[in-house]
Amino acid sequence: MANDQAKELCFHYAFRWPDSRKQDFHISLREESLEIVPEKREVYPEWVRLSYCQCSVCPLKEEDHPQCPIASNLIDVISFAKDELSHQEIDVEIDCEARTYRKKTSLQNALSSLIGIYMATSGCPIMDNLRPLVRTHLPFATLQETTYRTVSMYLLAQYFLWKQGKTPDWGLTQLKNLYGQIQQVNEGFRKRIAAIHKEDAGLNAVIHLNCYAWFTNISLLEKDLDEIKRFFSAYLSSGTS
Repeated sequence: MANDQAKELCFHYAFRWPDSRKQDFHISLREESLEIVPEKREVYPEWVRLSYCQCSVCPLKEEDHPQCPIASNLIDVISFAKDELSHQEIDVEIDCEARTYRKKTSLQNALSSLIGIYMATSGCPIMDNLRPLVRTHLPFATLQETTYRTVSMYLLAQYFLWKQGKTPDWGLTQLKNLYGQIQQVNEGFRKRIAAIHKEDAGLNAVIHLNCYAWFTNISLLEKDLDEIKRFFSAYLSSGTS
């Protein structure tokens, strides 16, 4: 008998403070699509409404999407973070399918990693472009790791387009444009939560994400991929077919 229940990919974030305080977040994704399995709610707060500080690049219409898809899935995280200071040092443990990550870091860095999953899997038409990265989620990635993973993902997408007979963007032109839009989504979401936050942890987590989007975009524009190019000498050396 076939199993009717769709397989899920799960992430569990466990925050632990020096004073033994705890906070846990569990994210379930549909394995086939990497779409988040949303929490069922009867009532949504005002700040979740689509038109509330709606992102300037958002293509959604409120009659079709009454709530911002990202905000509606981040209610519990933002509600927790609004009373927290970003610089608090915590221990965070992240359990996922293949491994467990542990790190002593600031609350804002831990939240930034968590929020990044929600933003890429909630159904935002712009952030959906980053969804393939979630399958190989790398918490606390460096700028170079982020650039490498993003460009690799994008070029693989171009390969799939090429296989379908479509025109690929080998020059990364549209990737630069995409990161410009991602910056605007992050900025729009920052404005959305700024109005409700008493403290700065959630706000700074989004700012942290936006900084990475900005620097990744700049690294592409300024051709800083040359820093990564040196690792590919085996492919680029003369005589290699």
